[in-house]
Amino acid sequence: MEFDYIIVGGGSAGSVLANRLSAKSSNTVLVCEAGQDTPYGKVPKAILDSYPGTAYLNQNFIWTELKVTTEVVSHNNPDAPKPRLRKYEQARVLGGGSSINGQLANRGAPTDYDEWDARGARGWKWDDVLPYFKKVERDMDFDGPYHGKEGRIPVRRIMPGLWSEHAKAVGKALEQSGFEYLPDQNGEFRQGYFPITISNAYENRVSAAIGYLDPGTRLRENLTISTDTQVASLIFEGHRCVGVKATVSGRPQEFRGREVILSSGAIHSPAHLLRAGIGPVGHLRDMGIEVVANVPGVGQRLMDHPSIALASFVKPHARIDNDVTRRHMHVAWRYSSNMHGAPAGDMFVTAATKSTWHAVGEQMAAMVMFVNKTYSETGQVKLQSKDPRTEPEVEFNLLSDRRDLERMMDGFRKLGALHALPVMAEVATDPFPASYSDKVRQVGIINRKNKIMTDIMAKLLDGPAALRRFLLKTFVMEDFTLEQVMTDDDALEAFVRKAAVGVWHASCTCRMGDSDDPMAVTDPAGRVRGVEGLRVVDASIFPVVPCANTNFPTLMTAEKISDAILAGY
Repeated sequence: MEFDYIIVGGGSAGSVLANRLSAKSSNTVLVCEAGQDTPYGKVPKAILDSYPGTAYLNQNFIWTELKVTTEVVSHNNPDAPKPRLRKYEQARVLGGGSSINGQLANRGAPTDYDEWDARGARGWKWDDVLPYFKKVERDMDFDGPYHGKEGRIPVRRIMPGLWSEHAKAVGKALEQSGFEYLPDQNGEFRQGYFPITISNAYENRVSAAIGYLDPGTRLRENLTISTDTQVASLIFEGHRCVGVKATVSGRPQEFRGREVILSSGAIHSPAHLLRAGIGPVGHLRDMGIEVVANVPGVGQRLMDHPSIALASFVKPHARIDNDVTRRHMHVAWRYSSNMHGAPAGDMFVTAATKSTWHAVGEQMAAMVMFVNKTYSETGQVKLQSKDPRTEPEVEFNLLSDRRDLERMMDGFRKLGALHALPVMAEVATDPFPASYSDKVRQVGIINRKNKIMTDIMAKLLDGPAALRRFLLKTFVMEDFTLEQVMTDDDALEAFVRKAAVGVWHASCTCRMGDSDDPMAVTDPAGRVRGVEGLRVVDASIFPVVPCANTNFPTLMTAEKISDAILAGY
């Protein structure tokens, strides 16, 4: 079968591209998605849920074998301890990350995109990308120069009157600490606290697949959406990509196209390129792969936002009222570390009134802090095998730049001081350093055993304070106490190094850049260097991860490059 465009990955970027490219009736478009479909009227309830934990913890919607390292990997010291492998939930379902993520709909700082342009992504300054951010959204609360009103993704906020009592207390604590209240997170970018902006309407998630692959779009005769379709390899004739080989519901099939667009995310898009012979020559030869194009930057400079958390036990009156909203995060804030050279608003914190779906999770709040502007750029994606069924090797090296470590340590001290305020003591007790450990992940898997176990545990936690402290220390806390990390810098550094994880914002492994940049993988229109007929359009082409959750920047990127493709670039 032949198409004008074959899109490998039906995630956020793939959904946008499918809609925009097929809007021109002369274009034939194929979307290949490894996961399941989410058509109107049959979207799984876990995906529609306004609370995201029912989706991103659902094994049906993720690549279950993907594991990564987050700690700094030492390749020069054979005696260094081997970093732990952690699960890293990446979507395997139509809509991609937008079908399982936290639904946070923010954009980043204007300085992010000016830096993109300065790094060689010409035409991607803030003034260039703002129209495409506006094109994505239908803001249900605000109008004006920063907002779109006709986009396919609704954007709204839960205003303070509907916040949980815990979130209201957080807001009061921030006000007492000198932070300004900003009603609009996506307005002028400055410090302050605000209602979190979400891609959600009437208490339902609106994924990219729901918004862009709606029933009307699916009726287009020139658009084919093929789910349960895993692309195994790219087909080349010389240096031109002319199609893909895939398995469709377990059966091998070949598709030919005038252009192939990889939209498989910052981990799987570079893996597709490497298996096709596009990447660093040394690694390709080590894997026994014939070199099609020497592109040293493929898989290099992987980035994410490093994060840590301070958790606490929420008193019954301050917990989420599910009759009001299923949302668990109502308030967030950004602040400036004032570290030399860092831009304003380089740090970000969200307050979650519940930490996961089960009964114990509904009792546990978490302030999750991440370095909004990270400088660690030494992560990488490499192949472990030529076999497309084998996940790549992924090293994030999250704290390879000490500036990130120092800001996380300082930020955690700020969270500890915030919890010491009387207004927080009215809604929460027993604060402790928290990490998204394998133990937490295991209990977070949605099954009957975990439900029964956590139902029992929750009843005990609501009992006497002494019993609660014993249970928290024995079964929930890891190796550090709050008092310990607040008074001992060595303990705090050890906690941060051990507990820091990414926030599922993998990006930058196929970066856009100038033609004279040896590490640039694509040009500013997503075209892969050294070959023809092949683009990458997803978060992997970001020159640097922006100060934002990456879903809306990804949607913006796909909108912008869709226009470039339709214009003939």
